[in-house]
Amino acid sequence: MSEETVFRVGELAERSGLSVRTLHHYDEIGLLVPGRRTPSGHRLYGREELDRLQRIRSLKQLGFSLEEIGACLDDPRYTLPRTLALHRERLDDGIEHMRRLRERLARLERLAEQGAASAEEILETIEVTTMIEKYYTPEQLERLAARREEIGEEAIGDVQNRWADLTRRVNAAMADGLEPESDEVRALAREWRELTRETVAGFTGGDPGLKQSLDRLWREEPDAGARWGMGADVREWIGRAMAALAD
Repeated sequence: MSEETVFRVGELAERSGLSVRTLHHYDEIGLLVPGRRTPSGHRLYGREELDRLQRIRSLKQLGFSLEEIGACLDDPRYTLPRTLALHRERLDDGIEHMRRLRERLARLERLAEQGAASAEEILETIEVTTMIEKYYTPEQLERLAARREEIGEEAIGDVQNRWADLTRRVNAAMADGLEPESDEVRALAREWRELTRETVAGFTGGDPGLKQSLDRLWREEPDAGARWGMGADVREWIGRAMAALAD
């Protein structure tokens, strides 16, 4: 395509796979304003707009909001080559995540063929897969895989061990009939609150979209953590203790 080639909005929509409505919206919010128009007012998109559109789509795939994309487009650090490199790196992370998932599925397949895969293992795999797909977008799953690599398995294992110990003590206190307002349970509540903050910060890396998805998962799936001793009854009980802290 020569640099003189231009597209009307309908042509660009057809070639890019985007809708005319989306391109109109990008124009209305100042994200992708066509540099030229026909005498009758039809939008015309040239090479400069195509480069900008590629940056918009790559940044959107990276999880940026439209407002954040607008800021990035004005940032000299987000050149087209740099944006493409970031997009490619994120896809590489996603490919690695999918490779590991494939290995896990292959292992389960072998166990199933041998009749060695338990019903519990199969049900847990189905449940986790369904829940993840329901609450996280593919882009968010890619970011989670990248976060796991950044944090490292040792640090993740340490947090998991701390949660296992804390939930054991919380369940024991609950079974002993201790009141959530008691000093002992308040101490557990403080520990629960701080570990929650630490875990959410590490899990999301400060990404507000991931935090919203995580909050929605726990809100809509009250027994999501039951297998780890964090069922709805336990979380309601420790929640009363945290409310007592606020009082």
